[in-house]
Amino acid sequence: MTLPKSESTHGVSLFDARPFFEKALMYGVQHGLIDQAKLDAIAEEAPKGMVQIARYFGSEYLRPELEKARDRLVNLVSLHLQDVSRGDLRVAAGLLRDHSLLSRSKAGADLLKALIVMPQNTHFGMNERGGFSDRHIPQLARWTLTSYADYQAEFLARQHAVQVVEAALWLADQLGLSADDLQDAEPDAEAVIRTALLLNMTRRKELPDWVAFEKMISALRQKQPASELLTLPKNLPGAYRAVVEAVRQSVLTDWPRLLDARLSARKLFDQTPAFMGRYFWLEDGLSEVGHHDRSRSAAWDKLTQGHSDDGTVLTLCLCVAAGSPPKTLLTDKTAATLVRKIRKHGWQPELATNYLQAHAPEQHLDDFIGLWQEFVYEAQATLLSERDTQLQEAMALLRRECNVA
Repeated sequence: MTLPKSESTHGVSLFDARPFFEKALMYGVQHGLIDQAKLDAIAEEAPKGMVQIARYFGSEYLRPELEKARDRLVNLVSLHLQDVSRGDLRVAAGLLRDHSLLSRSKAGADLLKALIVMPQNTHFGMNERGGFSDRHIPQLARWTLTSYADYQAEFLARQHAVQVVEAALWLADQLGLSADDLQDAEPDAEAVIRTALLLNMTRRKELPDWVAFEKMISALRQKQPASELLTLPKNLPGAYRAVVEAVRQSVLTDWPRLLDARLSARKLFDQTPAFMGRYFWLEDGLSEVGHHDRSRSAAWDKLTQGHSDDGTVLTLCLCVAAGSPPKTLLTDKTAATLVRKIRKHGWQPELATNYLQAHAPEQHLDDFIGLWQEFVYEAQATLLSERDTQLQEAMALLRRECNVA
């Protein structure tokens, strides 16, 4: 035991720098827990253990490796004794008395192996699955030379990550998603929990794809519910309540922006850096395309009143190309005005093509564009003719090809 000089002038600091294994061994001897026979057994086992450790991490034939193996052996035994005894020297001495030195060394190594394969963070895509293997040996080599304080700090950090991941897995399972699904999707566990809390609030039973997630946010923005309604699931196991509550607090921080309708859901969740990856939805490209197609079809049907005949499409395109509001039916007077406008200011057929690309249903888009381009090719000379001063040819064309009543 050493008594280093204190940094304070008011006294000294008591500090025992010996490995915990040595302290436990001396305690056992001094208090009659460890006899000479046990000391002899430990003295016989120690060299064997050093050789085994040196061979595992490198070579038992190099003196530096053997010296490092001695440090590793002492460290592994100390790690196990201190962890199991929680620093109680009597308990640690009892463990030395009742078990072999090599078994305590192995127990310490097992603690480190378990630590190494624990998640380092809460991102499903960044954590390995499976147990300890040869590829982890370099990590084990480093950890066998670190202090118990370092081990404990790392264990607590990783244990928190484990709890968050396990909570996310439990919530996902309640919503019909497996661990393999989450591993493939690679979200943050907190993102899964945030979305699960919103689903619990809105009484939804399945993890959403983007379309369903966007609808949920839209519904929340319309209702503007109080944040107090965002509660933990009633059947959430007690072991997960603390970590899920911490994530719930982060959702409450997000709450004003979640309900702010001035920013679209797509802009907020998929294009705002602070929110990207913060919530989780299933990536389903087919669903999004289908929803997009249905939305376009519904908007087109509303505009055309359900008609998709050639006359309706050409009438609409003609209006757009002339720079007028889109219509699907023209009176004689309106049609004549449109022709005069084209002859005075010209027309831009490409505007109508762009309009179709933005609004027409995908399944009809190519046909509509082809129809319009054919009309432009055949009708352009007539619509722009300076000889047709009475508009007779132009009106005849429009009555034949468009909807003019």
